[in-house]
Amino acid sequence: MNPKLQAMLMSYFRASMATVMAMYLSGNTNPKALAAAFFAAFAGPLLKALDPKAKDFGVGVLKK
Repeated sequence: MNPKLQAMLMSYFRASMATVMAMYLSGNTNPKALAAAFFAAFAGPLLKALDPKAKDFGVGVLKK
């Protein structure tokens, strides 16, 4: 697997797990809400991936 793609996926995984854990620890154990939080956490890494100026794994970097 491409190391930059792997880094992007790990960024998504960390963001989503932190979001789900925060919701769960706050007392929200509704599976539907936790699943929604898991997918909503994808927004941050996605926006970074779409940013052509992002030096880690933006659109311009992944093409190289």
